[in-house]
Amino acid sequence: MSQRPYLLDETNWQTVKNTDYEIAVLPWGATEAHNYHLPYATDTIQCDYVAAEAAERAWEHGTRVLVLPTVPFGVDTGHLDIPGVVNMHPSTQAAVLSDVAESLTTQGFRKLIVLNGHGGNTFKPLVREVQTQYDNLFICVANWFEIGDWGDYFDDHGDHAGEMETSVMLNAAPELVRPLDEAGDGAARQFTIDALRSDWAWAERQWTDVTDDTGVGNPKAATKEKGAAYLDEVTGKLAELFTDLADADLDDLFTYAPENYAQ
Repeated sequence: MSQRPYLLDETNWQTVKNTDYEIAVLPWGATEAHNYHLPYATDTIQCDYVAAEAAERAWEHGTRVLVLPTVPFGVDTGHLDIPGVVNMHPSTQAAVLSDVAESLTTQGFRKLIVLNGHGGNTFKPLVREVQTQYDNLFICVANWFEIGDWGDYFDDHGDHAGEMETSVMLNAAPELVRPLDEAGDGAARQFTIDALRSDWAWAERQWTDVTDDTGVGNPKAATKEKGAAYLDEVTGKLAELFTDLADADLDDLFTYAPENYAQ
């Protein structure tokens, strides 16, 4: 058996043939600039790392999870004027997700988690469309970066190449993080229209109009220790999701509960 049999990238046919996998996980990242100190593959590297760590924790509790290779391109329509950014349109993402779903259902998988690592990716409408094509495959989405309260770990809540992402990268791939004194301060401009700064109205942000260094949030207070503490919560909760879904009866997923659930 391979050293990490829960990672398809690293395992082999002999291991896969002899393992009764219960769920599949599809990590999904992006390729975009992350200030001056983080690599373009930050979202992909983080998603790789989080998926592997969570899968290991679930595997240790007996959950047979298979992590698929991470998709390296995300929705970056507002970043296209930045050299090196690669955009994947939502319609293309839907086609990729459909192809993955077809492959998995053909092989007998019935449970898939899309693990999102990029804020520009919005998978709810895609899952709704693909789910109608493969009604024998349960698909759910988890945004790992929305787990927990950032205020418990970080002082600056900037959401792109800021303190959180830099702290996580100091754990996931420290060799790819440039010295923090080379980073920009991540100062960001906001919409001048009040409603577009709210939670109930939205418009695409042209990234070069928002930030001069491509960052949103000051990374200077980032540390490996902060990243490790946050990642412990993230991977623990994801591992619990992996196990709960693996154990779930898909014909009995709903029950009456005293409090509200997300729609």
